Amino acid sequence: MESTRTLKDKIFLILKGLGMGAANKVPGVSGGVVAFVAGFYEEFIYSLKKVNRKAFKLLINGRFKSFYNYINGRFLSLLLFGMVVSYFSVSKVLDYFIEHYELYVWSVFFGMIIGSIYYINKDFKDWNYKTYASLALGILVGLSISFLNPAKENDNLWFVFFCGIISVSGMTLPGFSGSFILILLGNYVLLLVNSVNALFDTFYEVLGGDFGFINNTERIRMLKVLVVFTLGSVTGLVTFSNILSYILKHFKSITLSAIIGFIIGSLGVVWPWKTTQYKLAEDGTHVLDSTGAKVVLNYKRYMPQLNADTYYAIAFIFLGIAIVLALEYYGQKTRKINE
Repeated sequence: MESTRTLKDKIFLILKGLGMGAANKVPGVSGGVVAFVAGFYEEFIYSLKKVNRKAFKLLINGRFKSFYNYINGRFLSLLLFGMVVSYFSVSKVLDYFIEHYELYVWSVFFGMIIGSIYYINKDFKDWNYKTYASLALGILVGLSISFLNPAKENDNLWFVFFCGIISVSGMTLPGFSGSFILILLGNYVLLLVNSVNALFDTFYEVLGGDFGFINNTERIRMLKVLVVFTLGSVTGLVTFSNILSYILKHFKSITLSAIIGFIIGSLGVVWPWKTTQYKLAEDGTHVLDSTGAKVVLNYKRYMPQLNADTYYAIAFIFLGIAIVLALEYYGQKTRKINE
């Protein structure tokens, strides 16, 4: 696979990583959908599955080149590079647009998910009572998650580790949004805002020769939380990839129909017409995170009125569908070249 990749393919792989990274950060959107529609989902799962005991033996024995080749390192490194760059660039731009043009951003994502459902369903022919049951179960689970009420924040390290395992589901399982699940678990702000900010602050201080954070109890707590969350995420990636690789191999039709169901169910999360409900303190004031932003509690959905904003939103839904169809076209082209 690696030897057949051109420079153009490698650049597009980084761009796909950018897309996955941006999607994973937005509550309700799954990076796994990007992988699925862009045509590299199975290679992604296969590569993650290779991060196993044999890989660690190669690494410990100093056989770095063998380790790199064994885990499909070029593919994973380019993809992960795109995700990291996305977190510090594209996702920041996305934050700005969500703050100022929330309706239109959600409309694009809503359209992308509709496009994803069309794309996956188009080539799926194996419909029978088992796959219909799997589809229904997927829709039910997806919708149930959409309308759950969030739990309270919990910084117990075992729970944080569990959050790490669950949060990567959005990367490995299309239709499950890791960010939205973290909101439901009550730890979105703790793990994706406060702890990351603590790491930024620490890097900034250390680069300036200031090691005062060692005596800062709150900072140390946040860094511990981030380390445990990262360990949980890595564990989740390796575990989910092995499970998914097995079920895709042995129960492909049932798995794909369930994924279609998850994605249909996730439409409830990204419904564009909703008002954001913010967390309030006992005195009625808004609870703020470490950046001064209001903490999201949940969303209240409503049916839109026919006005200019609604027509613009519908246009952006079609834009979202067009983006997915363009990704699909490129994915098919890539698969033909690699075959």
